Amino acid sequence: MHDPDPIRRLRAIMARLRDPEGGCPWDRAQTPETIVPYTLEEAYELAEAIAGGETDLIRAELGDLLFQVVFQARLGEEAGSFDLDDIASAIADKLVRRHPHVFGDTEFAHDAEREAAWESAKAHERRERERHGTLDDIPLAMPALARALKLQRRAARVGFDWDEPAAVLQKIREEIREVQVEQGRGAQPERLADEVGDVLFAVVNWARHLGVDPETALRGSNRKFERRFRSMETLATERGQRFASLSSVQLEALWSEIKRSESITH
Repeated sequence: MHDPDPIRRLRAIMARLRDPEGGCPWDRAQTPETIVPYTLEEAYELAEAIAGGETDLIRAELGDLLFQVVFQARLGEEAGSFDLDDIASAIADKLVRRHPHVFGDTEFAHDAEREAAWESAKAHERRERERHGTLDDIPLAMPALARALKLQRRAARVGFDWDEPAAVLQKIREEIREVQVEQGRGAQPERLADEVGDVLFAVVNWARHLGVDPETALRGSNRKFERRFRSMETLATERGQRFASLSSVQLEALWSEIKRSESITH
């Protein structure tokens, strides 16, 4: 528990938590499957901390995420499958293998050639795992926007892609019209959901062609909406108004006022 090496200490703490005799009942009860939701949650919290730029919080959230890796490593060690050293060795080997221009004698003339070699190495690794399809190994549990982006990038590598952003924008307009048609027909919610999904998928494609990460962009818009909405509530309270009783016209006026104040500030 007092090892001066931080990683050895963390591994010892994890082993103690999982100890059948003196460990923590909650930690002992966990399986690789049950801690996945916590791992995803920690990843999102880290992303939020990085967006906020608070160094201490980023460090803390990185530690929480590291603990998730150590937890899975301990479970693997108990099962006789792998341990933390195996995990570290595997990623180190992969990084060296995928960077021959850094750790070897390979030279690439330009970024496109380097990226092509990277993708070729990844495809070879998938084939070795008997995953031969272009879209194999894209986790179903990924956030929908991020997964859509990854699916589109994979498809683009084999030539299934739009030539320019303008063509994707036209596709978005087409998909929106299809939603409107289905709505006009009184379509069932499932049908509307299918068409709206096509719109979102096309928007992700457009973002990709513009060089924008849609997950990051939407996360930023969520934060912006939350900030403005809270400012509306605060402003209404300062003016003695009951926020929930304001009309749509009054709410829109407040929203516009907050936006104007932000533009002046920036």
